[in-house]
Amino acid sequence: MSKLVVLGTIEAVAGHSGQLIPLLKAHRARCLRDERGTLSFDIMTSNDDDAKIYIHEVYQDAAAFELHLNSPSIKQWREETAGLVAKVLVQKATPVE
Repeated sequence: MSKLVVLGTIEAVAGHSGQLIPLLKAHRARCLRDERGTLSFDIMTSNDDDAKIYIHEVYQDAAAFELHLNSPSIKQWREETAGLVAKVLVQKATPVE
């Protein structure tokens, strides 16, 4: 089984990126603590666009990512950020070893 890398761009509703960061950091902590298949979860802010937040997540495999998508933490994240997120773009990749 190959690791799965998820690259995401979260675009905040104008003026709300500052509210998203602490919620995203709490989500990251829950994922790393509670989801065995979540190997890493990095959060970055754009140097060019204050509304954009980038994520880089590494999962043990595709099954671990599917578990993540159905986890209590992602449900909580979606509830807490309703009205704060304008757009989410997710790309999946396989690392070259």
